[in-house]
Amino acid sequence: MFSFLKKKKKESEKKKPQPQNVVSPADVNIPVSPHFNVNIAKILTHLDHTDDLGQRRIQFQGKQALLLYFVPMMQSEKINQDVIGPLQQAKSGEVEDAVAIASITKTKDIHEAIHYLCKGACLLLIEETDIIYCIDAGISQARSVQQPQNEKVIRGSHEGLTENLDINLNLVRQRILDGSVVVKYVQIGSVSRTRVAVVYMNHLTNQKLVKDVITRLKTIETDALDSPGIIEESLEENPFSFFPQLLNTERPDKIVSNLLEGRVAILPTGSASALITPVNFFSFFQSPEDYNSRSLYGSFYRLIRILGFFIAISLPALYIATISFHYELIPNDLILTVKSSLENVPLPPLAEALLMVIILELLREAALRLPTSISQTIGVVGGLVIGTAIVEANLVSNMMIIVIALTAIAAFVVPSNDMSTALRLLSFPMMFGAAIFGYLGIVFIFVLIIMHLSLLESFGTPYFYPLVPMQFDNMKDSVLRMHHWYMNDRPRDTLPQRIRRQKSMRKWAGQKK
Repeated sequence: MFSFLKKKKKESEKKKPQPQNVVSPADVNIPVSPHFNVNIAKILTHLDHTDDLGQRRIQFQGKQALLLYFVPMMQSEKINQDVIGPLQQAKSGEVEDAVAIASITKTKDIHEAIHYLCKGACLLLIEETDIIYCIDAGISQARSVQQPQNEKVIRGSHEGLTENLDINLNLVRQRILDGSVVVKYVQIGSVSRTRVAVVYMNHLTNQKLVKDVITRLKTIETDALDSPGIIEESLEENPFSFFPQLLNTERPDKIVSNLLEGRVAILPTGSASALITPVNFFSFFQSPEDYNSRSLYGSFYRLIRILGFFIAISLPALYIATISFHYELIPNDLILTVKSSLENVPLPPLAEALLMVIILELLREAALRLPTSISQTIGVVGGLVIGTAIVEANLVSNMMIIVIALTAIAAFVVPSNDMSTALRLLSFPMMFGAAIFGYLGIVFIFVLIIMHLSLLESFGTPYFYPLVPMQFDNMKDSVLRMHHWYMNDRPRDTLPQRIRRQKSMRKWAGQKK
């Protein structure tokens, strides 16, 4: 009987259509033909005779020529003055000599020419010529450099990345003028052909790290790279971990500071953020504000953020465990207050906490999706109305409202949005452990988190560095931020080629009488 069932199962699997490795048309090279009309037909057929494709027939040195371009990506005055006019007036010489545009690319591949066409270039086809000229004459659609929305600071630079990769690289290069910044391009996506820049410091960054990053990027085989999350998920060594293993930033000064520590930055086209690797746990609690102010202030704020980490993951769990199992630990002065708050609430503490966390996440998502003028209103009104109504209906206690509010504030203190999300997710297993085993469950889950952090790696470097392995010399910029003149060496977790960063910043202090 079982053999009969197995036989039927094999027959059904044979009948199912099997997935095939289909080669994208853009992956096949189509050589340019010396026949003028054949090349035009191939391009028009590939573009399916799209209506927004402009065509201008002109004469170039007695030969028939055709200019192809996408009308929405061109400015008619610019193309007439800089391209069409000079080409018709040229009596001799090459196309590069006639056109007053510096960026002109020659290609003998139809698909490569279409790639430049989609980027905003116009194609020049000349009869009896097996070369297509790609002239960069498109309109610049770049957004101006503005202040980052998610990483604002009081002092220091207020420049943020844009969606234009060339502008972002320019912002990085302006801060390092010795020519040591190296950019390597990787093209991802058989359809989108997205350009991704790998940026690192020559003679400083570990070359094995650079090769590893480029190798992992080249293994991404997809039709289109439409979000940086695809890169992040493809490069992570442990994609199922709660903790992010690449640092996301919108600030060019933060990119430069990490490059100077021997790290690698990944900047994709079309994204106003960059990914930095390798990173450790404490990198997500560092902010440019720490280095723009005095070390005492920076250390204080960093301690506040790390305290927020413990509050965000453990405060609801501590409340649930105390109310459910260890109520004898409540001070005598608070017993009556807590008892009156819980007296008419029918739900157990775990259900209260889950209900309030879900409502808080709903309000947060609604505020993100709505226009700015309405999002602030729904945050205030929704929080006040729902919070007041839910307490008056005796569904949730006043103490639970306070606990969840403090938890949300502590999570939002973290500068990294990815780490803030990880903390909110980690609070759920902590709450379940507290509801089942009390304080013992909290300790058990917390030990699992520490074990996971100790075993986690980011591109081969320890994620919990410098605590695991313990390196006292490299703890000057982890929990605390020491004075700049103490941090003479670079962090050793990235294995940089040069450890020494500076010699002395306070030489005058030793010479002062």
